[in-house]
Amino acid sequence: MTDRTTGTREEWLAAREQLLVREKEHTRLGDELARLRRELPWLRLEKEYRLDTDDGEKALGALFEGRSQLLVYHFMFGPSYEAGCPVNSSIADSVDRVLPHLSARDVTFVLASQAPLEKLQAYKRRMGWSVSWVSSARSDFNFDLGFSHTAEQARATAAQMGSALPPIVEHNARATGTDVAGYLTESPGFSTFVHDGESIYLRYSTTWRGLEFLLSYYPILDRAPNGRDEGEAWQLWIRRHDEYDGK
Repeated sequence: MTDRTTGTREEWLAAREQLLVREKEHTRLGDELARLRRELPWLRLEKEYRLDTDDGEKALGALFEGRSQLLVYHFMFGPSYEAGCPVNSSIADSVDRVLPHLSARDVTFVLASQAPLEKLQAYKRRMGWSVSWVSSARSDFNFDLGFSHTAEQARATAAQMGSALPPIVEHNARATGTDVAGYLTESPGFSTFVHDGESIYLRYSTTWRGLEFLLSYYPILDRAPNGRDEGEAWQLWIRRHDEYDGK
């Protein structure tokens, strides 16, 4: 923290009041965006997706567990991965402890990945999570929603972007036990669904920076004196929770 402005308490209070005006504008804009998300058209799913769960193969509708809303985080754990993406793992850390509160609001939250269920189960045990995790390996679910890609598509993306790929891609590829092309078979995403009678509807979907609401540490760091303090090393500091301090 080398760049700083010092002042009297009166000057600090005046500056804080000016910032508060902008913070309130930001809050009201957030409320407006939330309303607009809820007003998106409903997109009826035409396919009956079946996914592998801890209790056997189930239709997508069964994942709602009797609730009307299903939230799915498309977790980056592809077929060639040996472990889950560290950044995605930090998201699962954030979500895991709020599951009872979501359930109380008629919401079921699950993770979905393209890797075989056995890999997901082993990694979930390592991380100590309770969140439900399903494999879409035998369905088009992740592909149709745009969060999984064929090996050929991933290789083409890697070749096309070349040195333009951010350092986090190669870093996370190594951390997940695959190469860049293998890593790029997956993209992170968040999708919401509603079960209405016999039909399931897609209500909202987002990816990349649109997922920051799930990275609970970022809003906290945004209020710390140094902020995120990442610079060009965007997300390179993130580890799995059992890998910090040399663990």
